[in-house]
Amino acid sequence: MSKYDEIKQQAYKANMKLPKLGLVLFTFGNASAADRNENVFAIKPSGVPYEELSPEKMVIVDFNGKIVEGNLRPSSDTFTHMVMYKHFETVCGIAHTHSTYATAWAQSLRDIPVYGTTHADHTTYDIPCAAPLKDERIHGNYEYETGFQIVHALKEKNLSYEDVEMILVGNHAPFTWGKTVDKAVYNSAVLEEVAKMAFITEAINADALRLKDSLIKKHYERKHGKNSYYGQ
Repeated sequence: MSKYDEIKQQAYKANMKLPKLGLVLFTFGNASAADRNENVFAIKPSGVPYEELSPEKMVIVDFNGKIVEGNLRPSSDTFTHMVMYKHFETVCGIAHTHSTYATAWAQSLRDIPVYGTTHADHTTYDIPCAAPLKDERIHGNYEYETGFQIVHALKEKNLSYEDVEMILVGNHAPFTWGKTVDKAVYNSAVLEEVAKMAFITEAINADALRLKDSLIKKHYERKHGKNSYYGQ
């Protein structure tokens, strides 16, 4: 028994959802679950195929990037997760994929506009795309710098990590987060679907208009506002 068994189990289940939802191929992507009382997170081991994963293989890392428990190397994206946990204080789960449509938008260096109510149900903002890293940061601690790339992009766009729980990293791929790792994976699936819808929208009508503000507000607030009425 380990005192980290719960977050290991959470991380394992979240990682197994990624291929099931069609969000990753082979060993692409990863998910992590944090325990903020212990200041640690459980993350997928690097390069291990999903079918070979188990809760016991999840690696425990502290918020300074030190391995606390585990016999395998953690994901190569571990330092990105670490930076995000240190700056996003209420977040307890992070997911990273290379899902097709979201990654295509990231490679195009474009925010995803709010074109419809599916997008507005989850956030009132365009999905931001962070600018690509400068060469000196790429040649430095790349994954660590990617974490700051995400943090700084939100600040530059005057967004908080609670305003929008997803981002595209320019020329790279999406990261999502939430108060639980299940929510982070959910956000990854939503982001991929919204990215696909936006791509098809522009293919049908290159001059498509953003959703009007009244509909954005209505759809977001009926699920998340103080007088929300969606669900039981």
